[in-house]
Amino acid sequence: MGSWVLGFEEMDNTQLLLVGGKGLNLGMLTGIEGVQVPEGFCVTTAGYQEAILHNETYHALLSRLTTLRVDEREQIAAISREIRQTITEAEIPSGVVTAVTQALSRLGSEQAYAVRSSATAEDLPHASFAGQQDTYLNIIGVDAILQHISKCWASLFTDRAVIYRMQNGFDHSQVYLSVIVQRMVFPQASGILFTADPVTNNRKLLSIDASFGLGEALVSGLVSADSYKVKNKEIVDKRIAAKKLAIYGLPEGGTETRQLDPVQQQAQTLTEPQILQLAQIGREIEAYFGSPQDIEWCLADDTFYIVQSRPITTLFPIPEAIDQKNRAYVSVGHGQMMTDAMKPLGLSFHLLITPAPMRIAGGRLFVDVTAHLASAARKTIIDTLGKSDPLVKDALMTIVERGDFIPLSPEVESAAGPGKSSGKLPAVDLVPIGSDPTIVTKLIKSNEASVEELKYNIRTKSGSDLFDFIREDIQELKKVLFDPQSTAVFMAAMDASAWINDHINEWLGEINAADTLSQSVQNNITSEMGLALMDVADVIRPYPQVIDYLQSVQEDNFMDGLITLEGGQETRDALTDYLSTYGMRCTGEIDITRTRWSEKPAILIPMILSNIRNFAPNASRQKFEQGRQEAWDKEQELLDRLKQLPEGEHKARETKQMIDLVRNFIGYREYPKYGMVSRYLVYKQAIMKEAARLVQAGVIDDKEDIFYLNFEELHQVVRTNTIDYQLINRRKDDYKLYDKLTPPRVITSDGEILSGQYKREHLPPGAIAGLPVSSGVIEGRARVIFNMEEANLEEGDILVTLFTDPSWTPLFVSIKALVTEVGGLMTHGAVIAREYGLPAVVGVENATRLIQDGQRIRVHGTEGYVEIL
Repeated sequence: MGSWVLGFEEMDNTQLLLVGGKGLNLGMLTGIEGVQVPEGFCVTTAGYQEAILHNETYHALLSRLTTLRVDEREQIAAISREIRQTITEAEIPSGVVTAVTQALSRLGSEQAYAVRSSATAEDLPHASFAGQQDTYLNIIGVDAILQHISKCWASLFTDRAVIYRMQNGFDHSQVYLSVIVQRMVFPQASGILFTADPVTNNRKLLSIDASFGLGEALVSGLVSADSYKVKNKEIVDKRIAAKKLAIYGLPEGGTETRQLDPVQQQAQTLTEPQILQLAQIGREIEAYFGSPQDIEWCLADDTFYIVQSRPITTLFPIPEAIDQKNRAYVSVGHGQMMTDAMKPLGLSFHLLITPAPMRIAGGRLFVDVTAHLASAARKTIIDTLGKSDPLVKDALMTIVERGDFIPLSPEVESAAGPGKSSGKLPAVDLVPIGSDPTIVTKLIKSNEASVEELKYNIRTKSGSDLFDFIREDIQELKKVLFDPQSTAVFMAAMDASAWINDHINEWLGEINAADTLSQSVQNNITSEMGLALMDVADVIRPYPQVIDYLQSVQEDNFMDGLITLEGGQETRDALTDYLSTYGMRCTGEIDITRTRWSEKPAILIPMILSNIRNFAPNASRQKFEQGRQEAWDKEQELLDRLKQLPEGEHKARETKQMIDLVRNFIGYREYPKYGMVSRYLVYKQAIMKEAARLVQAGVIDDKEDIFYLNFEELHQVVRTNTIDYQLINRRKDDYKLYDKLTPPRVITSDGEILSGQYKREHLPPGAIAGLPVSSGVIEGRARVIFNMEEANLEEGDILVTLFTDPSWTPLFVSIKALVTEVGGLMTHGAVIAREYGLPAVVGVENATRLIQDGQRIRVHGTEGYVEIL
């Protein structure tokens, strides 16, 4: 039969490009003992390629299709329709006709067959392409089967398949189609089996959907299915659906939809022994493929047949465990306001710095909190994490309340003994401090001197020496980051803020009073950054030529082009000055591989133009002064009201001390991270010089390929001048997959994701709950923004996004409220929102999906919820 047709039993795992993902998986399933797969064969991609090889119309249409953008939907639909028509009208190559006819006579040409598409970019570990191409059931006779092979080929160009490829970066001309022809099974029941629960991510919970008749009714959403859950060979949950319809095959070919009789509508589709038997088959298939599977099955004559198995691509990976114990992990990204996937070099730098027990999963970092949850410190850790993110607290409480997943063992902490790691998060010995603001100035000066010294010393370092030097300097960075005095300063401010909120609520019945008192404080490097960009806009505002030039800038070297313009030198000086202070910042800045503003200053242009458009000259001073005045007025008002109370003088005096702590120290909360990313930029510049040398020496193709190595691996490459490109390419594929995943706040060693819920009774109907972090109620237009550079904000808009790290601060000057999916009381967005006097609600699950761009919304920053108006 040659290369036109391959029987399932003839395939091996090197033939993906011949039979596609679905076909290859069927071939593999055929080889598993005890798994029944209906007989069949694949028309290989060689047939499809031969059919289109000399078709000029097809190639001309394909060229037009590749020039389109993903948002040009009408043109995509029109050209795709023409391509489908061209393929179905083309003659099937004679070799294919002969091979298919022979294969059918061997299996029985009068039988009924399912004819299904199998693309080469399908059922892959990093892109499922599920449901992108077509399937035809109960096809009888050679001519009908050949006709449906043509239809399958054409379905490579359904609108949905074309758009999916564009969105996932697949080249249309490099994706081919094989067609599966498989003996039709006429089942009494069929359905889907997930060997890991797709809702909770739990790898130990197997999930079965089952309905009567053919599985098409289920896949197409025509009927509700029974749902069964199996854990450790035991049925732990059953939901019997009302099944009004089922699809059955007709004797003469094709299918029909029938109404079920009332008794069958309510009947359980599979018996309990059948459910357990199917679960066992699922576990065997999963073990064979080595990863969780999404399996299509059908039941005929009391035999389970497997008609498809593919990897589940949407599961979040489980952090690598150090042992077989049950473990719980908390996301680092949610606390750091950076939930994007990180590249290996970025992850490894973070691991060099942190003293906490970290694990990597899905390109993100997680802290293993198991030892804490099993110890007497259980309540403390849950409360501490809950202060910044109530959803984490609720998720951990769910684990703890089960009692059996991580049981309490009081001896864990004492057994660790002095000096041994107990898996504890680093303890902080607080240094007693007064409220003298000069302590902050000293800390900042000391950090600045340390960074200058690093810049001076690193200049002479290269090759292997550079890596030894950076490893040593990281010890200095850790000293600065975890300096007890530094920690004591911002902890004093955070504690004072909490004290004010508790006591003012108790004494005066007012909630979140500290929010207004935190406006326009001194020494906040992040809020100053937003105001300083307004000052850059002031420099540019008088020069229309420069404004025009900036509006059309595409290149990264735009600074050079400024010189010839009136005001160009002033603009260049102002930008250079700004970048010398803030150029180390960028979105996702805790990942050293991210592009810094100083590496691509064009990132700042939209924000500068927005400031020119939205503000009058000198607005930064006025904004700061206005906030300072509001905080001062609030302070006087609170102290006056307190003095009227019993023991009023004492209460006012205590409160004044706490207000001073907040005003003098809360701004410093932002500085340690600024100090860290200042060092990151110095490290990165030195490492990129090494990368340039590796490119010149022909060791690597592109400087940024080094981002896919961890620190040690990169050191090794620099030492040996050799690199494993298979590893780099595998990690690039992994990163693409991880980038699409949403990381959980809390995940267990079973892979179960716990999202947590807000415990709130009195929310208005339809309100979306979150965490209140900055007081006030405001209405406005929602701008749902995922990428800072695309933010086209007008003054008075409400910013709705996934998370904001310090790099987003320049946008805060234009908005009047903030809503984020991630965040806590003391994360950067919350601190800056309070300082700028913006109502803010963070930790709003799915905010960017529930709120549409342009909708009018009301943000309740005091109570912690959002209403869509």
